Amino acid sequence: MVSSCPNDAAPGPAFSVVPDAPRSDDPELIARLHDDLVAAGFTVDGVTDLVGEQAMSAWSRDQAVPARRALQRRSQDLGSVPGGAEDTHSSPRGVGNAADSAGHDVAALITLAAFFLLGDPVTATSLDAALPSVGASGLQRLGLVEAGVEPADGAADAATESAEGAVDAAARGLRENCPSHANPDESAAADTPAPSVTVRSAVDLRPYATDSSAELYVASDLGAFQRPGVLRHDHVLGIGGASLTLVQSTPRRPVDTALDLGTGCGIQTFHLLAHARHVTATDISDRALATARFNLILNAEALDVDPWDLPARVSLERGSLLEPVADRRFDMVVSNPPFVITPRNPDEHAEDRFTYRDGGLPGDRLVRELLGALPTVLNPGATAHLLANWEIPRDPHEEPSTTWSRGPASWVPPGTGAWLVQREVQDPCEYAETWLRDASQQRDVADYERAYAAYLDDFDSRDVAAVGFGMVWLYRPGEETPDIAPRIFETVPHPIQQPIAPALAAEWERMLRMARDEADHGARGPAAASGTDPAWLARHYTVAQDVTEERHGTPGAPDPALILLRQGAGLRRSVILSSEAAGFAGVCDGELSAGQILTALGSLLGWQDGPAPQLLREIKGLITHGFLTEV
Repeated sequence: MVSSCPNDAAPGPAFSVVPDAPRSDDPELIARLHDDLVAAGFTVDGVTDLVGEQAMSAWSRDQAVPARRALQRRSQDLGSVPGGAEDTHSSPRGVGNAADSAGHDVAALITLAAFFLLGDPVTATSLDAALPSVGASGLQRLGLVEAGVEPADGAADAATESAEGAVDAAARGLRENCPSHANPDESAAADTPAPSVTVRSAVDLRPYATDSSAELYVASDLGAFQRPGVLRHDHVLGIGGASLTLVQSTPRRPVDTALDLGTGCGIQTFHLLAHARHVTATDISDRALATARFNLILNAEALDVDPWDLPARVSLERGSLLEPVADRRFDMVVSNPPFVITPRNPDEHAEDRFTYRDGGLPGDRLVRELLGALPTVLNPGATAHLLANWEIPRDPHEEPSTTWSRGPASWVPPGTGAWLVQREVQDPCEYAETWLRDASQQRDVADYERAYAAYLDDFDSRDVAAVGFGMVWLYRPGEETPDIAPRIFETVPHPIQQPIAPALAAEWERMLRMARDEADHGARGPAAASGTDPAWLARHYTVAQDVTEERHGTPGAPDPALILLRQGAGLRRSVILSSEAAGFAGVCDGELSAGQILTALGSLLGWQDGPAPQLLREIKGLITHGFLTEV
């Protein structure tokens, strides 16, 4: 990105003026931009109504053609809409009745969608009409406009040309018939791009709706589908599949302090601010921190932050991983770290790495070191939530699906609770293809093949069979129960409920409670415990509402060969039950306690020494995993 905004202003707050990044040293101008975007209907619903759900879905997959075609059709429709100077004067934000169902100027919305979402060129005139209180000059001062773009010629995209025609008509009527709606900042007239100049956005600026219905705007670097070519190495990643996965898997319990490790554009910080009093956001990139700061100020009202006093709720700090916060503790840590495994080159330099995904360490060492160090910045009772991947070494006797957890289990320090859910496994070829495509390195065939071979050589050097990817939940035990630190490693490759965080949080609490019950029972000592039962056996349970039972067997057979319970919510597990566990679950209607049910089963089945340990493990699993719920 080449910013046209001169970065020679007087020093402001940290990261407010960073080369080639959005500027945030003028909160008033940013507030006007926010108001203009809202007034134009540039929201998730507004853009979806404009281009259609299919086009928006394709755009989310970095496919611009459907949205561009939709904009072309809408702009052509505008050409047949009646209206003129008189209509424009009476409705300064629109041309005649060229408005959507909410009263927003369709021409303005077309311009903003083409400019910010597709990265298409538009004229300064059209931007002045779409953003009347900011205009092209205001975007230029904020570093949101690229410099030196030539006017569109006959080879320019047809959709953009059509949109420009409609918007330019609106702008001419606006300027000629309603002068009061020209750019109010007359002092910037000399900096205003000429009306005929065609400019491009320097950022991807998109509307974003949170789970709590907050409407936000998120700036980041343009992707390869918006600017063809290999990404810059200090690329600032926007909202993507991984960041949304982390958003959906992070519990939203109220906390005093939270850490967003590797904030990027700030998406995790925005969600943390909804339930944390103060958030510390770190990154190794000044450009990322500058982008996050711009986004915070752009969404100040929705995020409940003071644009003139950000440190009251958010601290932005530069540094690698935990270095900036090594002497501090937090109630929650969230991170989408630069975990991507990348072949190392002895001649490489830091600036050669894609910093948004590559931490500069060989193999999965970054994840190994991070899992080992994270507990040191957690308060007692605190949790850390992150995405990660891990190499699975080749084993001639076992499949990767059975050996993947050995590495991660050894990385987590003793006394730390851990829950790792492996969601996907790729072989070395699939992994290389994924990340070469991510940075658009496939555009240069020769370079692509060299990089592909380097990946395979790198994996071969460590005898890697596959790479696993998934969600990580770490827990530092509370001071009252320092020995309660469950550890679970499981594979869940199928689709799950989203957002999954509420289900994960509820299950973690059940695991802690079960662990406390067992610990309390064992603490009584053999003599005392022999006459008592763990507390969970005294509780009453019912089958959860989302659970169904399946019975499989040979036609005509008197008994099923297999009984299976399946969840419709949460992690949507399925579990094969023994006949005794199936009988236990079938009786759970809330009337009898778990202990009473087991006593009745023992009498029916003639147990001599009580329930078998394997049956108790099955039942405890049904409770902690949510197949059975306490009444």
